[in-house]
Amino acid sequence: MTPAAAGSGSAVPVGRAVHVKVPATTANLGPGFDTLGLALSLYNELDVEVLPTHGLEIAVEGIGAEDVPTDTSNLVVRSLAHAFAWAGVELPGLRLTARDAIPHGRGMGSSGAAIVAGIMAAKGLLDGIVEIDASRALALATELEGHPDNVAPALFGSLTIAWMTPDGPQHKRLMVHRGVSPLVAVPAGTMSTALARSLQPQSVPHEDAIFNVSRSALLIAALIQSPELLLAATEDKLHQSYRAGAMPETDRLIRLLREHGLAAVVSGAGPSILVLGSDPAQRLRAADLIEEHAETPWESLLLAVDFRGATVVPHSTHAAA
Repeated sequence: MTPAAAGSGSAVPVGRAVHVKVPATTANLGPGFDTLGLALSLYNELDVEVLPTHGLEIAVEGIGAEDVPTDTSNLVVRSLAHAFAWAGVELPGLRLTARDAIPHGRGMGSSGAAIVAGIMAAKGLLDGIVEIDASRALALATELEGHPDNVAPALFGSLTIAWMTPDGPQHKRLMVHRGVSPLVAVPAGTMSTALARSLQPQSVPHEDAIFNVSRSALLIAALIQSPELLLAATEDKLHQSYRAGAMPETDRLIRLLREHGLAAVVSGAGPSILVLGSDPAQRLRAADLIEEHAETPWESLLLAVDFRGATVVPHSTHAAA
């Protein structure tokens, strides 16, 4: 059924409930600015139930819960409403319970995860009324996020290449070599994505663009086939150096890690650090170096690549997901 055919008369049954699980993501991966993203095994979870009356009941638990709004400005709610508006179905009264594990403002895709959680919740609630397929979910999420590099891996898992076309955002999902071992080092401080983007120049030298094209191509090969090439493949000249002054300790630690042969880059907009180890021992070395040389508190998260992406299931069976 198309959204136009569904219309506002197709009400969602009272009591329908779904459980959503969305992975953290890390974007750019060094040279793949606004194009490459990787899903990680750290998750936000969301339960949504349709109420018999209008209005919202929102409870948020976990990391950063005290800073998350519990009204219509909540990003999950805005995303849900966006999907329902596209579907032409009136947004019912809802009870939302969110359990967040993804740090906010640290370059781990927290806003993308919130947007994807709302889209997936809408997909589950609208089951049998309006279909939200994979391409539509990506389009709706990108409309809110502004770019697809975080929402694509959050939706589909693994490594994603995302790009824009006149017909909307597109993506390609690739399987990651089993030897790739991610670590994300998370500092106490945050970084605004808007601020990070404002530090980018409007144009870059031709040779820098060529440099990043070559490294981005090499990075795909390193991630899916040849992890031993990760150090060379994660070199970048398009964005990290321009943002370094806004997060000096991040920059200093990345330089240190790379001097020790470790493929360290800024995670997303920062200030977290992503280390792509070619084996588990490399990321343990990275964690030790950060602990030894950091001047402020950092938490090293030893994560796996998430291969499943976002999921939504009826609430009564979510434990099996």
